[in-house]
Amino acid sequence: MEQCDFSVSHAFHVVGIYRVPLLMPSPGSLRIQTLAFSEPNLLPPSSDLRSNFVEFFSVQIMVSAMDLKEHKFVVAGLLFFVTLVLAKIVAAVLAPKSRKRLPPTVAALPVVGGLLRFMKGPIPMIREEYAKIGSVFTVNIINRKITFFIGPEVSGHFFKAPEAQLSQQEVYQFNVPTFGPGVVFDVDYSVRQEQFRFFTEALRVTKLRSYVDQMIVEAEDYFSKWGESGTVDLKYELEHLIILTASRCLLGREVRDKLFDDVSALFHDLDNGMRPISVIFPYLPIPAHRRRDRARARIAEIFSTIIKSRKSSGKSEDDMLQCFIDSRYKDGRPTTEGEITGLLIAALFAGQHTSSITSTWTGAYMLSYKKYLTAALEEQRGIMRRHGDKVDHDILSEMDVLYRCIKEALRLHPPLIMLLRYSHDDFTVATKDGKEYDIPKGHIVATSPAFANRLPYIYKDPNTYDPDRFAPGRDEDKAAGAFSYISFGGGRHGCLGEPFAYLQIKAIWSHLLRNFEFELISPFPENDWNAMVVGVKGEVMVRYKRRKLSIDN
Repeated sequence: MEQCDFSVSHAFHVVGIYRVPLLMPSPGSLRIQTLAFSEPNLLPPSSDLRSNFVEFFSVQIMVSAMDLKEHKFVVAGLLFFVTLVLAKIVAAVLAPKSRKRLPPTVAALPVVGGLLRFMKGPIPMIREEYAKIGSVFTVNIINRKITFFIGPEVSGHFFKAPEAQLSQQEVYQFNVPTFGPGVVFDVDYSVRQEQFRFFTEALRVTKLRSYVDQMIVEAEDYFSKWGESGTVDLKYELEHLIILTASRCLLGREVRDKLFDDVSALFHDLDNGMRPISVIFPYLPIPAHRRRDRARARIAEIFSTIIKSRKSSGKSEDDMLQCFIDSRYKDGRPTTEGEITGLLIAALFAGQHTSSITSTWTGAYMLSYKKYLTAALEEQRGIMRRHGDKVDHDILSEMDVLYRCIKEALRLHPPLIMLLRYSHDDFTVATKDGKEYDIPKGHIVATSPAFANRLPYIYKDPNTYDPDRFAPGRDEDKAAGAFSYISFGGGRHGCLGEPFAYLQIKAIWSHLLRNFEFELISPFPENDWNAMVVGVKGEVMVRYKRRKLSIDN
């Protein structure tokens, strides 16, 4: 799950200038003075400022009939803003002229302009600036610089660069309170790589085969409770089914059979504790964060009990929890209870949202485009002729039409709209039209699946739902190279759970297509841009009727 923290103090020290704010109230006004003085050795040798730099900046702010004590927060805010503006001005004056070929910078108001544009919506901003200044550009947000790479020609380095050059850890620190200490983004790269090896082992094909059997059991049991006909919110139903499936495959039998309601409620509090403000201030003492922390502590207690019970009984289950219990680091050290809990939370967060969101979009599109619904139904008939009612890992792998329907929904609506890295070294990128830009150390580097997946020079009619664009002979997702399709990321940090997600969604929709007829009765859904993981906004109401799919046309 892939953002940034802002350090205001950095802006004050970047050019070696120190400021002392002086408050001198008078009867009718408040005078704010900022005394700025420099360390001469930090000034450019040729600067005319070297000998005469000590000076006063003053701003006269009239505060008629104000009492200083009553308006201390206003005063503090004004003082902070004035000082920050001065810091930016002085930094610009003193900065030596660079010979680097820097990317163009998005035009915005000083200090907060970039932030305001970004908060209005990153995708509209990216769309506007891409059309105006090209595939590489920088946005200044307070004292951070975010450089965007749009398109496979420039994003190759983003996906392929080693961790020493472009890393995830700095930009995803906000996940630590949720996942917990000692896992994923709270450990150095070497340990994180070993933990990702644990995920890889838990998701190898032999494990996926057993997970599919559990997915199918969960789907059959869940939909058996529906009536002969009725109306349901498809989004709600799929969200609940997928958390049940994830509990069975990932968290273990004990949680699914005995503790599901408790653990589900706790994960809900964890999920709601991931707010946009959490990206910048993950430990801010707000109610959502306090509930998150209580839920995280209780989940740790529950899994500690389960882990101890499994170890003492010697029983082994076929789930991801057992894989993590059995995992060992290269030095032979076993995983701790805290690490196992954190890895399970990370796995559930990574998979649950993507699967529930994508399964809902897939259904909404198939029910809106009868051509593709008919093709998916015909594919099911063909598979049933060959295999009867049986469904397993290998049979799901034969469902190419359904696979393309899912993949196209995911192209149009990737749940993660931005992926981020932190640059530890200077490097150069070249655009498809031959321009070269030098990206400085310290920049946050970003790419956007939500925008890049709709580039018209890669995808024909990019805003149209067309699963056949992935069919043999068209292969639009390979049109411009390896990173033409990035809904699951790519390169060194490609999503390990991609096969699991496709199998899970196929298991659900193959069952629905074989056993129900559907009609979408609510308007086609929109994106929920207010969520941390961009999902489906509002209800997706469908009318269903139970029926058995006939293998005869």
